[in-house]
Amino acid sequence: MDLGISGKRALVLASSRGLGLGIANALAAEGCHVLLCGRSTDKLKANCDAINAAGKGKADFVEADLADANFVETMVHAVHDKLGGIDILVNNTGGPTPGTAEDMTAEKLYNFFQSMVVRVITLTNTLLPLMKTQGFGRIVTVASSGVIEPIGNLALSNTLRGALVGWNKTLATEIASYGVTANLILPGRIHTDRIDELDGANAAKAGKSVEEVRAASIKTIPAGRLGKVEEFGAAAAFLCSQQASYITGTMLRVDGGAAKSL
Repeated sequence: MDLGISGKRALVLASSRGLGLGIANALAAEGCHVLLCGRSTDKLKANCDAINAAGKGKADFVEADLADANFVETMVHAVHDKLGGIDILVNNTGGPTPGTAEDMTAEKLYNFFQSMVVRVITLTNTLLPLMKTQGFGRIVTVASSGVIEPIGNLALSNTLRGALVGWNKTLATEIASYGVTANLILPGRIHTDRIDELDGANAAKAGKSVEEVRAASIKTIPAGRLGKVEEFGAAAAFLCSQQASYITGTMLRVDGGAAKSL
């Protein structure tokens, strides 16, 4: 299917690896000009080189850290300088440290709230007028299946990503008449470095091997396997498509059927 977004300009946050990179690759494959960002210049450059060598879309990058107080300003300048505007914004952030609800401290809450919520919302609000003026825009925010069913030992993630649910729904109703959509995409257990890290943390906490922890988690997934980054990227790209113009204010689960709620 031609998603009708060839030539569109897309900013993908936290795209040096994992889910962010998967989305950037999917958008580039549709002919988008993608702007990658992250903390590793080497990884970003290698990713852009690979995208540009494929000859479909085009890629540039900017080194930036969501934990930096100047992150939004840096990204806005990069959007103007490297993309010349924006059509698609993919809000993706790294996950916070594992832990229980009782492990949460005021300092942890504040710091991760800034990088996972405040800067996402501020950047979106700053770039939104460009989308509204041109009558087209796609905002896709990567959250977590934990907003549907809280995930054990990920209390910070469950709490902070949950805040994005109410924000996204409110925003979507306010901007729909401008031709701009806003949706959340919820990854289940997609095989990334982050999943490897979490399985390691859970194994250490339970006194089990990583293999035992992973096998137990896969048993809870009706699809019987971990998801692929490419599958997740394709789902996100569809939400950015022309065909998805009537889909807004939603949460799309990409979890192999793992969530048990309706």
